[in-house]
Amino acid sequence: MVMSSDNVHGLVLALSSSVFIGSSFIVKKKGLKKAGITGVRAGSGGYSYLYEPWWWVGMITMIVGEIANFAAYAYAPAILVTPLGALSIIFSAVLAHFILEEKLHIFGVLGCVLCVVGSTSIVLHAPKERDIESVKQLWRLATQPGFIVYTVVVLIVVGVLIFCYAPRYGPTNMMVYIGICSLMGSLTVMSVKALGIALKLTFSGMNQFIYFPTWFFTIVVICFSLMQINFLNKALDTFNTAVISPVYYVMFTTFTILASMIMFKDWDSQNASQIVTELCGFVTILSGTFLLHKTKDMGDEKTSNTPPVFSSPPNPNSNANDG
Repeated sequence: MVMSSDNVHGLVLALSSSVFIGSSFIVKKKGLKKAGITGVRAGSGGYSYLYEPWWWVGMITMIVGEIANFAAYAYAPAILVTPLGALSIIFSAVLAHFILEEKLHIFGVLGCVLCVVGSTSIVLHAPKERDIESVKQLWRLATQPGFIVYTVVVLIVVGVLIFCYAPRYGPTNMMVYIGICSLMGSLTVMSVKALGIALKLTFSGMNQFIYFPTWFFTIVVICFSLMQINFLNKALDTFNTAVISPVYYVMFTTFTILASMIMFKDWDSQNASQIVTELCGFVTILSGTFLLHKTKDMGDEKTSNTPPVFSSPPNPNSNANDG
């Protein structure tokens, strides 16, 4: 089946977004590490990274990636765009190995491959999203009982994580920070989709900014994006980048696709075979993430004898010199 021109545009934008976002993780982490030397670390509640040029370079890179991602949602369905974020895992993991010296072993590469294979399976069997012609139509979908229940549950869980769990368990358990970002991200993507369609329709001559829903979605995007940046900074400053990227990707993708299915009822157009294939894709992604998480400390020579993927050959004269 030939992809539509809109889907091709969305695919190219999504791929470009993954490259920029994957690189931004590394540049921002470099800035956070430098800032932590002279000031209070972000993981401890400090904001000294705001004075670090490297962090701003990474931030600009991420903004470029997010703009490309934003545009992709205006052309292609969320269930196609979101899984392509798997490419950012490979970029960030490999760059972290060379730039941040966070060692990537063969099991880490295998985990990345599993994430990509699972994402590909989901993309190839993803349902077709319904055509949206106005922001009013999106508002009706967003105010359905099912999506309202999902939104309320997400807001309650995020509130509990921020005020009850983050102060106590955030510095030792990355799932707290990543959970906050992923849950808020699912609602952000739905708002980004709405805002992207509003801009697309506005540029085509149908002004959507005269409607209240457009401004509501805009406020949600701005507020939730700022909160995600704050907690993502804490996660990057505290934990291994090669592990944060895939775990964040899996959780963000899972909740975003779930939100999209609830809001747009994507399952109505699918048969049992397609649904099972998508579930297998999710299991494959989760397997890759689990593998990365369990092998995250293999780069430490004290904890593992397994050689990293990109390692220099041993010096044959080392033993002679030792003797």
